[in-house]
Amino acid sequence: MHITSTARRLGMAAITLVATATAALGIATPQAAAAPARDPILFVHGWQGSASNWDYMWGRFLGAGYSVREIARFSYDSSQSNEDIALEMKSQVDALRAKTGAAKVDIITHSMGGLNSRWYLKNLGGLGSVDDWVSIGGPNHGTEVANGCLDVSCVEMRPGSAFLTDLNSTDETPGQVNYGTWWSPCDEIINPDESTILSGAANTRTLCLGHLSLLASATVFEGVRNFVK
Repeated sequence: MHITSTARRLGMAAITLVATATAALGIATPQAAAAPARDPILFVHGWQGSASNWDYMWGRFLGAGYSVREIARFSYDSSQSNEDIALEMKSQVDALRAKTGAAKVDIITHSMGGLNSRWYLKNLGGLGSVDDWVSIGGPNHGTEVANGCLDVSCVEMRPGSAFLTDLNSTDETPGQVNYGTWWSPCDEIINPDESTILSGAANTRTLCLGHLSLLASATVFEGVRNFVK
């Protein structure tokens, strides 16, 4: 026992000596990577949109101090089902977490992006990887405008569709995710306008703004930025 104790003391002394010498030579001691100070953000566009729909908000978030490394956006084929798009989103979330070292991300969506992202949360294990989720002008309970199109994803946006019935069943805002929505009483695409509202979410009515104008509103940006802080 005495020999073991002595060896332990000598070992600790050697470690201290190495650390002291390293500091004296100005050599940095390796440290574990620090966790991000805030959640990175993934932007998800809507039907027939693209990553460029987020140009305004992208610039505003950069101006608010976010780095390009902390925010991501992607374009997807909106003619496919929302379930398939949700699989793409899962890959995007996983990649953003791996790049930043973040345990969770925030997701900001526009229009149909709210549906495929909710499918990801509910059915693809996303609840453990997302902190804050935002729907801007989302057809969360369908839109009558979708009655005039035939794409699979658009049919899924029709009020009462099998997809929406499944998505909204049991709990519209499951898990520990913070849900927030922004909807406009003048949205020409989301009819009825209140379709965006979700039970269990922080629902915000905006000024009279069009569907795309919601993405270029300074007021909406400020509200969303404060929500995901």
